[in-house]
Amino acid sequence: MNQIKSYPIVLSIAGSDSSGGAGIQADLKTFSALGVYGATAITAITAQNTLGVKSQFALNPKMVYEQIVAVMEDLNPSVVKIGMLSNEKIVEAVAEALSHYKLKIILDPVIVSSSGHRLLSLEAQETIKERLLPMSELITPNIPEMIALTGMPVSTFEEKEKAADYLLNLGAKSVLLKGGHEEGDVKTDFLFYKGQQSTDNSQQTFLSFSSETIQTNNIHGTGCTLSSAIAAFVARGLSLEDSISEAKKYVTEAIRNAADIRIGHGFGPVNHFFNPQKMIVL
Repeated sequence: MNQIKSYPIVLSIAGSDSSGGAGIQADLKTFSALGVYGATAITAITAQNTLGVKSQFALNPKMVYEQIVAVMEDLNPSVVKIGMLSNEKIVEAVAEALSHYKLKIILDPVIVSSSGHRLLSLEAQETIKERLLPMSELITPNIPEMIALTGMPVSTFEEKEKAADYLLNLGAKSVLLKGGHEEGDVKTDFLFYKGQQSTDNSQQTFLSFSSETIQTNNIHGTGCTLSSAIAAFVARGLSLEDSISEAKKYVTEAIRNAADIRIGHGFGPVNHFFNPQKMIVL
């Protein structure tokens, strides 16, 4: 009798981007490009393009809850990526749905769009800190999101470390502070986590991941793509550190391979399929 096989499965809980560059659409493209199977629970619908978000419509929290449960009961994903949640009731619905299952959660706190449109209510922002942070394996804020979540400055490394410690003390297992909004020829992301005993008996509490700055306007959806790529590599069995490293390489090349392509009249998407992989069979 042939052994039953499957794919690595990731569930994305996020909003829909009508232009296809971010949100659920970017997540599914990333999962497919990295050889894993993607399922979705849509939280909100946005009307947006490369020039910005025009409007948004949040789904009924009960429908969000039922999407998650339907996927979990049948497909049994091992990893969940959380993106745009829109409002407090949806945050609570997501937290309640996921509380019944044991899995790894990658939380991308989508708060404000790159065009300045707020995508998460202030009440929901606090509820994320209370309910979802303690459930998350990793949270991946950019600089503006880190400031919004902590109310702290993050200009120096010491300030970044202090802000990350605040989120770790709220229950997050690790924090990847993304440096894409900073200036310079090299952008550095910092992974902060509670001190762990390393092989040389030192207390290691952070790692850094650097990549060169690529001059292009085609950076729409990079945050969504990075978090979903991390989720994909975790589902493939890599450690969190290796998943972040491989995801960073993937996003850098996705940006590089889209740098001179024109899609829309603003900030275009990255090239998710610059080197697509075959579906991985477990």
